[in-house]
Amino acid sequence: MSIHDIKDAFLSIISTLEFIDIVDVTILAYIVYLLLKLIRETRASQLVKGIVILVVGYFISEVIQLKTITYILRQILDIGFIAMVILFQPELRRVLEKAGRSKFGFHFTSFGQGNDELSLKWNPAIEAICDSCVELSATCTGALIVVERQTRLGEQIETGTILNATPSKEIFGNIFYPKTPLHDGAVIMRDGIILAAACFLPKPQKDELINKKLGSRHRAAIGMSENSDAVVIVVSEETGQISVAINGIITRDYTHEKLKALLEHEIFEQKAEIIIPTKKLFSSHSERGKKQ
Repeated sequence: MSIHDIKDAFLSIISTLEFIDIVDVTILAYIVYLLLKLIRETRASQLVKGIVILVVGYFISEVIQLKTITYILRQILDIGFIAMVILFQPELRRVLEKAGRSKFGFHFTSFGQGNDELSLKWNPAIEAICDSCVELSATCTGALIVVERQTRLGEQIETGTILNATPSKEIFGNIFYPKTPLHDGAVIMRDGIILAAACFLPKPQKDELINKKLGSRHRAAIGMSENSDAVVIVVSEETGQISVAINGIITRDYTHEKLKALLEHEIFEQKAEIIIPTKKLFSSHSERGKKQ
């Protein structure tokens, strides 16, 4: 095919192009961009490279009439989709969970309620969380508190002990006291109630990229915030610092006032400005941070 033929074919396509075609291509390009952004620096990126190599090999073998290789590659590509679903089930699950947490989704949880009802449930709980974290921080007692939002945390709750307790400084102090059976694990709160304690949380998606100086509590907090929209509060056992993980990003140096402002903003979705902590730590990709 000559350059003139290519030019004629291109002009023919342009002449028949309609507005709906532009919309169609734009949406498709945006979806591809989101997929590439999602799989970047994950195991799935290696899979995409392998698929590209197989597709290129298939077309080359078909052009030069390598019938056996063409047949084998065709069979591999036919079952490739099923293999992707099986091998990359965790990644696909995270994608669907993120889509469900988007602003276009429906709110089926308590966060679909009015602010008055939320205030009755969460105002006393927020105060108890902040008071408890400050006291635990003063004694360098490690703590891990998960505030459930839209994403239900049933899987994590099942790993712990159901309490259904009204939050207070005394309850949190007893739970996280080092010699009690419930201190090793996370507290999960739902609707302003301590629903369960001693719960196990998922690991971060890219655990190997997180600063090695971070302890297990902070890693668990990052992992939980990556896998859900929960707000995860951590009190360091070594330094007493109060940190918060949201959407895979952990920040530190919270005081009572800063922590209360953040929780009220995240729970009640207030649009007012909140107090930003003096130090911002890092997402799961960062290599900075002090020993916790």
